[in-house]
Amino acid sequence: MDDTLTRFSADKLSALQAKSLRRVPHPTHRLDGVWVERDGRRLVSFSCNDYLGLSHHPAVKAAAVRAIELYGVGSGASRLVTGDNPLFGLLEARLARLKGYEAACVFGSGYLANAGILPTFVGTGDLVLADELAHACIWAGARLSGAETLAFRHNDMQDLAAKLESHRSAAGRVLVATDGVFSMDGDLAPLDEISRLCRAHDAWLLVDDAHGLGVVGEGAGSARLFPDARVDLAMGTFSKALGGYGAYVCASGPAIDLIKTRARTFVFTTGLPPANVASALAALEVIEGAPGLAARPVARAQRFTAALGLPRAQSAVVPILLGDAKTALAAAADLERQGLLAVAIRPPTVPAGTARLRCAFSALHGEEQVDRLAAALQPWVGRP
Repeated sequence: MDDTLTRFSADKLSALQAKSLRRVPHPTHRLDGVWVERDGRRLVSFSCNDYLGLSHHPAVKAAAVRAIELYGVGSGASRLVTGDNPLFGLLEARLARLKGYEAACVFGSGYLANAGILPTFVGTGDLVLADELAHACIWAGARLSGAETLAFRHNDMQDLAAKLESHRSAAGRVLVATDGVFSMDGDLAPLDEISRLCRAHDAWLLVDDAHGLGVVGEGAGSARLFPDARVDLAMGTFSKALGGYGAYVCASGPAIDLIKTRARTFVFTTGLPPANVASALAALEVIEGAPGLAARPVARAQRFTAALGLPRAQSAVVPILLGDAKTALAAAADLERQGLLAVAIRPPTVPAGTARLRCAFSALHGEEQVDRLAAALQPWVGRP
């Protein structure tokens, strides 16, 4: 029998390879929050979202170990089936207090969270307006919902206003979705302006703050920078600044209760392992007990942008735009030869023609390491 699946896959891979778009996982040993080992060499990594270095923090690791010893390595089933581990309630209450909401719900991952949240609140006859650069899981959730889904130009409030004016009256419920800190560009959404438009048009606002929690707003996230903004659904993850895995959404009590009874990615999936819940709790305690820790990644990023004459960093993420995928791969290889790791980001993760090196800064990066990266990238800046 002709193996058409294998032939189809091989043809697709060949086409991607020809465009420098094939992706292959590269075995890498993360030694701590900054150093990695790859192909027998130690490299300084600027490609990790472990913004505070908490994945290797002794208190965070110890909390995970204790949870495994007490509760085992897995949750056993859906939280609605196997019973709710007491750690979930502690973490959800802690998150709600930090973010200033009535309640919270923990999910297995950021992708599961957004894929479940949107279909819980919107469906056929409703409308989702999402920033064109919003994370892929927002788009996945919007499409799963069955609602009409439209993009508005990145951080363009005139375009968002025009789309609300044109489409609001024909829709039942309307949800506007955006990242708080955009993962590939590092810029912030103007949440105050988006919130005002939402209130004026009776639309709900969902903010994915995966790259804001623990880094901006004194660690509370991007909404803290916009005190007048009303965010109805405040989502984020534990896999970036908290150093672990999992996700959450904060909202009103009834909204969280509805999520826990109707969100398919909560109801029909095994609960987050206890060790991940415990490590997230410990990470939040570390951040609270170390004033100034949350500000360090942005400070490192701003030192980097100043050295290269780039616009001042707003978050821990700074892109070096290089245009085509082949150039981005060449720049990444050049850095690796110099003992630095900054992975090339290529389409479809970013729009065509905007391949880049995505530089992510950690509280553990030394100033000399930041300066070393800037010097190594000087020949590549301004290429497109």
